[in-house]
Amino acid sequence: MARSLALVALLLLGLAAAASASDAPFVVAHKKVSLSRPKPGVERVAVSLDLYNQGSATAYDVTINDDSWPADAFELITGEKSKTLERLDPGSTVSHTFVLETKTQGRFQGSPAVIKYRVPTKTALQAYSTPIFPLDILAERPPEKKFEWAKRLVVKYGSLVSVVSFVGVFIYLVASPSKSGSKASKKRR
Repeated sequence: MARSLALVALLLLGLAAAASASDAPFVVAHKKVSLSRPKPGVERVAVSLDLYNQGSATAYDVTINDDSWPADAFELITGEKSKTLERLDPGSTVSHTFVLETKTQGRFQGSPAVIKYRVPTKTALQAYSTPIFPLDILAERPPEKKFEWAKRLVVKYGSLVSVVSFVGVFIYLVASPSKSGSKASKKRR
């Protein structure tokens, strides 16, 4: 078992070294989706595709295409499902977003977006974005807990805040001059 893990780790290290040593683009694409309900019975799906060129060369004629959203269930509200870039330089990032709207209830599993690019010395290359989790469109959701973060903070740091507050009040009372004492000293004069 340990031997096979060591072999896999060595293989991954060798692939990473080979990818960094060659003069080629290495395009990584991350697909994110967020759901919102502008009104009852309608769900908006905001899709964001982030492209990163982690390689050491420029990728040319970069095409992003996300046709995994069927037209009979999703209506395009803003943006486009595809985009073409002239180039993607090494170390640079590009984001592409579009918003869809649906009135169809059910579970939807989207496929990864397809990214095609060209390298001057080779034919067209292809990459895929990360897949998305299945979406429950117009599903019943429990109400959001608006102050859940505050509850976690109180549970985690409540006792510490109490102790620091008590110590601070004690130091303030000991260090501050007493007002009744100052009146008594005036009377003695």
